[in-house]
Amino acid sequence: MREGDPNELGTRLAAIVHAAPSLMQVLRTVRGLGLPDWLVMSGAVYQPVLNHATGRAADYGVRDYDLGYFDPADISYEAEDIVIRRVAAAFDEPLKSAVEVRNQARVHLWFGAHFGEAYTPLSSTAEALERFVSPMFAVGVRLEADDRLHIEAPFGLADLFSLRLRPNPLRPYGGFERVAGGVLQRWPEVTIKPG
Repeated sequence: MREGDPNELGTRLAAIVHAAPSLMQVLRTVRGLGLPDWLVMSGAVYQPVLNHATGRAADYGVRDYDLGYFDPADISYEAEDIVIRRVAAAFDEPLKSAVEVRNQARVHLWFGAHFGEAYTPLSSTAEALERFVSPMFAVGVRLEADDRLHIEAPFGLADLFSLRLRPNPLRPYGGFERVAGGVLQRWPEVTIKPG
């Protein structure tokens, strides 16, 4: 979906993102790096929406900017580390430390050992969103050359704009209650819908 589509929620999301200075700085900088199939995802995108809806500052609660890209040509850690260093070099602090880069083509190599769950290989960065803990979190954006926002949201944006946090129906996750508790601490206005 692109900014300006007839989808009202997509238009609202684009306006909120464009009004978030730190997020826009990340998007503009990453756009200039020419990474393949990239998206800024999850908290960096959904948290400004929660902040807008609840009257908080745009950056409230935003701890990092998850940047996913997809490069299946070399899925070694060394190749990913080159991109991590390249992205870091493009930023000054505090964003330099806050942008977290992952090649989505290699997540399956480490996810199981790190999180104790099986993780089959992905075919794109957008596909990763389908595996996030909640549909509310499953949103990613990319700033196009014409400054329009490309939005990926496999579950849509209704949960996000309704402040509704529920488990991902495609990914049972035993830690949902812990994740939900962290969200409620920062945004008590969110409604939890257990699976």
